[in-house]
Amino acid sequence: MTDQLWRWSAVDLTQAIARGAVSSEDAARSVLGRIEAVNPQINAVVDVMADEAVQAAREADTARRSGAACGPLHGVTVKVNVDTKGRATTNGVVAFRDLLATEDSPVVANLRKAGAVIVGRTNTPAFSHRWFTDNELHGATRNPWGKGLTPGGSSGGAAAALAAGMGAIAHGNDYGGSIRYPAYACGVAGLRPTPGRVPAFNPSATAERPITAQLMSVQGPLARTVADVRLAFAAMAMGDARDPNWVPAPLTGPAPSRPLRAAIAPAPFDDVVPEVRTAVEQAGRALEAAGYAVEQVAPPRLAEAAELWHRMVVNDERRGFVATVQALGDAAARRNVEGHLRYVPEVDADGLLDAFGLRLALMRAWSLFFAEYAVAVVPVSHVLPFPDGLDLQDQPVVDRMMAAQHCLLATPVLGYPSVSVPTGLFDGTPVGVQIISARFREDLCLNAAEIVEAHAPRLTPIDPPS
Repeated sequence: MTDQLWRWSAVDLTQAIARGAVSSEDAARSVLGRIEAVNPQINAVVDVMADEAVQAAREADTARRSGAACGPLHGVTVKVNVDTKGRATTNGVVAFRDLLATEDSPVVANLRKAGAVIVGRTNTPAFSHRWFTDNELHGATRNPWGKGLTPGGSSGGAAAALAAGMGAIAHGNDYGGSIRYPAYACGVAGLRPTPGRVPAFNPSATAERPITAQLMSVQGPLARTVADVRLAFAAMAMGDARDPNWVPAPLTGPAPSRPLRAAIAPAPFDDVVPEVRTAVEQAGRALEAAGYAVEQVAPPRLAEAAELWHRMVVNDERRGFVATVQALGDAAARRNVEGHLRYVPEVDADGLLDAFGLRLALMRAWSLFFAEYAVAVVPVSHVLPFPDGLDLQDQPVVDRMMAAQHCLLATPVLGYPSVSVPTGLFDGTPVGVQIISARFREDLCLNAAEIVEAHAPRLTPIDPPS
């Protein structure tokens, strides 16, 4: 039985370890064995921490035998763009291959405090700046579902590892969909928390993050089950004084009035494909069966919010990030940035300041909307997962790709939480939905996601094609 522990959820593993049915070392060795067996096919885990994981698991077993409480997290992966003490924070860039971290970032430290046994670190595109995951340093990560699909990005290694059974919980980050889109592409669940919810800081950084990253970029969990996402989120959200933007908000808010109202938007844009529309409608039926009052209405001004993300983020990137990518990035990273620059008109400082005014107006509109609705269900992407490398095609293709991600980009620019949850397969390709709620109401997102999950087939773990 112990060689199949890699299939188990983190919740089930925690319970079994706590009662002594299996050991933490058993769990760690099972996941490490799975990594050895399937990682060569998909290249999701690019820094295997076998010795550290076994040692941490043994220490956890010793502590449990002495009567200490059992930590809730076993078989965890973290992304190579956050500081993990003693490992290189490469961010997928050849020039950073020797950038060894001298201390853990807050999210890694919080995972360890919660008893995490970290088995490895997952791949990301160079500078974590694509919806595709490959780079010249670590190579390409493949989607375990095959078919030439992207595993998503930038947390493509995290999502692919989970889908293939290489750990129960994965860490990711999301500035423009980098948790939710890989989760969607690989058929797992992923939560983008409210900014300020999970502390963020890389001690190895030589400068503070740009303003749009401070406002929009978050750390968060991915997992094969929503229950595991909830478990990991609680661990990640502990405070850390190194992030002054961390907010000590309760993980569960006040109960909304009943019946809960859910807004669903199967086709908020003309380019939403039938398979995605069907997924949103399916989610709506699941919520209705659970007692939600479901209405077809979209969050206000979605298109404006998505275009605002492009205007703010890409013009912020023109100030320094673009030059860094051009100097140190691989060919794909440079091509990707060029596509973004061509898609987004350049604005001056006044234009960027005006964007902050529009952002506040849109946030107010959403605040009023979510005062009426507990959750909104919208597409993650308007289309099924992209063919790998689509962002390297000609500009008309890139422009259509950008437009297909409008629902993905509206939430980060306004600072709202959302979770991506799978609803099934279409011709062997994963599809799912995005569930949004009010700021700091991740609990409402996750409650609704668990209902949608209960009405959908279990997709993972799977064996990747050889």
